[in-house]
Amino acid sequence: MNKEDNSKERFKQALISTIKVISEDYKIEKDKSSNLNSKNYDFFEFDKLSSKEDYIKYRAETDSEALKRKFSNNYIYKKNLPKNSSCKLLYSLSEKIRYEVLGSKMLNGISKNLKENYSYNILLKKKDQLKSKDDVKIEEAFELYMLKNFLGIKLNSLSNKILNYWEEDFKNSFSKHIEYLYKNIENQDSYNSKFSEILENMEIFDSENQENEEQSQEDNKQDNNDSNKDESNQSSNSDENLEDNDSREGIDGIDEKNEFRLDEQLVDANAENENSENIAQKLNLGANDKDYKIFTTEFDEIAKAELLENQEEIQKLRKNLDQQLTNFQNLITKLANKLQRQLLAKQNRSWNFDLEEGLLDSSKLPRIIIDPFNSLSFKKEKDLEFKDTIVTLLIDNSGSMRGRPITIAAICADILSRTLERCSVKVEILGFTTKNWKGGKSREEWNKKGKPKLPGRLNDLRHIIYKSADTHWRQSKKNLGLMLKEGLLKENIDGEAITWAFNRINKRKEERKILMVISDGAPVDDSTLSVNSGDFLEKHLKKIVKFIESNSKVEILAIGIGHDVSRYYKKAIKITDVQELGDVMISQLSGLFDNKKKFH
Repeated sequence: MNKEDNSKERFKQALISTIKVISEDYKIEKDKSSNLNSKNYDFFEFDKLSSKEDYIKYRAETDSEALKRKFSNNYIYKKNLPKNSSCKLLYSLSEKIRYEVLGSKMLNGISKNLKENYSYNILLKKKDQLKSKDDVKIEEAFELYMLKNFLGIKLNSLSNKILNYWEEDFKNSFSKHIEYLYKNIENQDSYNSKFSEILENMEIFDSENQENEEQSQEDNKQDNNDSNKDESNQSSNSDENLEDNDSREGIDGIDEKNEFRLDEQLVDANAENENSENIAQKLNLGANDKDYKIFTTEFDEIAKAELLENQEEIQKLRKNLDQQLTNFQNLITKLANKLQRQLLAKQNRSWNFDLEEGLLDSSKLPRIIIDPFNSLSFKKEKDLEFKDTIVTLLIDNSGSMRGRPITIAAICADILSRTLERCSVKVEILGFTTKNWKGGKSREEWNKKGKPKLPGRLNDLRHIIYKSADTHWRQSKKNLGLMLKEGLLKENIDGEAITWAFNRINKRKEERKILMVISDGAPVDDSTLSVNSGDFLEKHLKKIVKFIESNSKVEILAIGIGHDVSRYYKKAIKITDVQELGDVMISQLSGLFDNKKKFH
């Protein structure tokens, strides 16, 4: 080995040592150069090593790889990965910058290596004939935006010119989230999730969706490889036609993992431990409603939707729902878009100016140029009522809802969830039914004990969490298809379901809480009503709703499908045709977010 080769080899070994120390992965074997050609060390395969810039490049790339091993979790990265191909590339860049920022904070040497390499790459950019936005790739501009705003890299005139074509688009999407991203830069899950959400909601990708339709179809086929090709194509086509151009959401972005965030697991674990008796006590109904009895809560169930059926069946049900979406897209999507524009318009107009801190107000910069002694001016978004809001959709999953009613209810819940999420409104989707017809195990237990008179509620409750408030729509999307499973829809005991939903929303930190109940009539459970008074369940429902309306800040409203539910709810509306459901749900929510309007 000559002197030059020996020098290169020592440099390679030094890089491996660097990775071991920075990543704290001491399992990396120290061996001869043969090791360097393995898949784990592709980044060490030097094509040349002759100039100062070459050494800077490999030092920076080594540091970046080490930081990736130390700070980047591949599972979390994939879990939050957006489906739009352009989004994916930008998402990857955002994660790379995230762990490089962490490394730069950790060691000055890492910061120096990274900045030198990026600065050198910037100098290499030679695009002298930039005439329009079309001449600049979005990923190139986005990398410059991230380098400038997160790593503090100084751009030269050409790089600034490249960035200028896209910078306004990035500002519109990211400015209000910058503080959150900085705050959570050490929390990969929160950071990746937020970035993915921002990227998928960026209007600049709307025009690219048509170009990426074929790729989206292929992605769908791969995601759903358990099913046949015809089913995959149908699902893909329904996804492509779901939304208008101005609000494409990336419906094909199904998250294949059934994982919830840790904090959400804890919340739901607590909820699952609550039986109906505990719920009644929390509402202080024990003293006020002695007439309502529960024979046993032993067989009641609060279940996450994804645990009620195997994944293959859930995927098929979601495909069925996607096919139904094509029939009703014009009915609901345009209305949802209208609601979104209404909320976002409020948001965009609501700013406080001339503040000492916040976002820099670029419109006030000229006065600094005129008089350098003037202080910088900042602005902040106002805290609007609708931004600190949670909406719970409680959907009747009884047998009488089979067919079009439950299908449209699921479609409305799906689209509304996405729409409100884009506007920073939390959404929870719940369902209620019973585990069995004719009483189930509760009735069996009653029979064993000699059939005591007036036993009270005599069936096994099943309350379903389709989407919890802190879970992103992408993670819960496929759960909503479960509503279409006919075997799931049985009896409806509304009073206890509303109590459960109320307790979930009431413990939330949001200032404004809205509970919307969707039902097709009175509570019915043959097992209970056959051994109690005929109005047993109705009386309980009335008392529960009256309690919430009179003694809480939760706004409860109801939509009755084919039946007048105003005898139970002060704020209620009846629809005769199930196809009116989307219009009514959205118009009533829109009215609630407008202080000048009232429920009608």
